[in-house]
Amino acid sequence: MFDKKSNIAAQEAFGEAVNTGNVEAFDQLVAADSVDHDPAPGQQPGPEGYKAFFNEMRTAFPDMHLDVDTMVADDDKVAFAYTLSGTHQGAFQGHDATGKSIKVRGMQISRFTDGKMTERWGSSDELGILTQLGLA
Repeated sequence: MFDKKSNIAAQEAFGEAVNTGNVEAFDQLVAADSVDHDPAPGQQPGPEGYKAFFNEMRTAFPDMHLDVDTMVADDDKVAFAYTLSGTHQGAFQGHDATGKSIKVRGMQISRFTDGKMTERWGSSDELGILTQLGLA
């Protein structure tokens, strides 16, 4: 079933889970067999992969916040550009906390079926993060 409004609502709920750290919400928002076409190194598929990734990010950047800059949707996909910000207060990719703040942009496209994410494509400015932290 394709429902543009429920897909946007699911994407917005995913963003809220990222911003609040309520990663358990991914169980209701991400299909068990969801495929991430641009996973983080070692990221598992499905909700568990997103839980682990965002727990790691929130450990490194406890004040992490994702702001959606623009969003478009069709019947089964939602695409958006975002700004990610936070302060490096924990280990990140093997580097100790620097106390420095980051602000980077990224883009994502998600496919939904019955209100759950089934596929994701995305890109974040990882080099920008490392550069702003003085690690690149």
